[in-house]
Amino acid sequence: MNAVTSISDGPGVSPARTAALRAEAEALYLGTRPKTRAAAEAAAHLLDGVPMHWMVDWSTPVPLVIAEANGARLIDIDGHSYDDFCLGDTAALFGHGPTPVAQALIRQASAGLATMLPSPDAAMVGDLLSERFGLAYWQIATTATDANRFALRAARAATGRPRILVFDGAYHGAVDETFVEIGPDGRVGNRPALMGEPRDLTKLTRVVPFNDLDALETALADRTVACVITEPVMTNCAMVLPQPGFHEGLREITRRHGTLLLIDETHTLSTGPGGYTRAYGLEPDMFVAGKAVAGGIPAAVWGMNEEVAERFRSARINRPDGHSGMGTTLSGSPLQLAALRANLEQVATDEAYAQMNRLADRMEAGLAQVLAQARLPWHVARCGARVEVVRAPFPLTDGRQAKGAHYPALEATTHLALLVRGVLISPFHDMMLASPATSEAQVERLVEATAQVVGRLTE
Repeated sequence: MNAVTSISDGPGVSPARTAALRAEAEALYLGTRPKTRAAAEAAAHLLDGVPMHWMVDWSTPVPLVIAEANGARLIDIDGHSYDDFCLGDTAALFGHGPTPVAQALIRQASAGLATMLPSPDAAMVGDLLSERFGLAYWQIATTATDANRFALRAARAATGRPRILVFDGAYHGAVDETFVEIGPDGRVGNRPALMGEPRDLTKLTRVVPFNDLDALETALADRTVACVITEPVMTNCAMVLPQPGFHEGLREITRRHGTLLLIDETHTLSTGPGGYTRAYGLEPDMFVAGKAVAGGIPAAVWGMNEEVAERFRSARINRPDGHSGMGTTLSGSPLQLAALRANLEQVATDEAYAQMNRLADRMEAGLAQVLAQARLPWHVARCGARVEVVRAPFPLTDGRQAKGAHYPALEATTHLALLVRGVLISPFHDMMLASPATSEAQVERLVEATAQVVGRLTE
């Protein structure tokens, strides 16, 4: 059977073609970026030459150094321009440096950046968050990791229960207790790649497959689980969409067992102005969003309904004096509040999302056509303005399938081959975003570059 059409051959591309394209793209990258190579040599006092170690996870042979980011375009220090469909892995979902956010930051800079007290924008931000996402009460954090960590602590305090539940393969930032997975042998344990963690996280964390309501029912039956934390669509992997009835069942089961439901929309804000929650009428007890919520400024939000807020208040009032384990000095800063207000009022608008989804329609259709013409056993998944090429013939249903659709060598080659053609997508999987700043011409270039790369892999 032809390797391109054989599902049993995995991704449908031979290792030899992948290696050849990788070598070609690496040579082109290094041969046309002398300043980039020099910058890598100059960064002697940064671990691995980057300010955050995972930046070496990009597919480039030496780190790409960006001199300028505007709208949906990047320019590197060698002057190469890129159509940016990664958009900071969602942090710049609405484009780099939206004008209202930039102006708000300039104004706030002259009025103070860190006071550890509310600014005049605080009350309005609370109103905007409640109106947009539907929950009554809100708090500001600096990252989605912090917001998830604080929300889980609040859930335990409110319920008096010790455990949480996560879905296999999900990602909720660097929250220690969520790094649990179902292994190939069916056993639950810490994720093997987790560094520096001596504890057995399964003592207080349960994990079940996404879309598996029977497993969820069993895991919650003893009523020791304080909170289920989940993305409405699994996105930090090959995208996994909820099956029909999953969210309705999730909400019914959690309520029946007295377990709180926390929806983390850090990535699924791509769905619409109120995230997936508003678009699909979900009813979480708690809610988290980070990255794009403040236009790319380090800020995140976590909210709770009235019942959870009252139970949390009671737990706070009745605790002894001392540290609560929740809070960072720069959270809720005037800078964050100014960016949040500007982004929610003027950037992440209904009109912006309508434009983003029109462009995503074209991305989805164009990429699907490329795959069909190449007769590849892959498909295109979609969550609003978020589009992803998934290397599996059918939509995925859980984390195990998502892991099975991950081909690191092929993905890295594809990313680098696109990059040297002037197109940047996510370094972690084949995810692409449409922003209000993205143009139709950029989408056409993405589709054409993908067709070229797929052609080289399957010729």
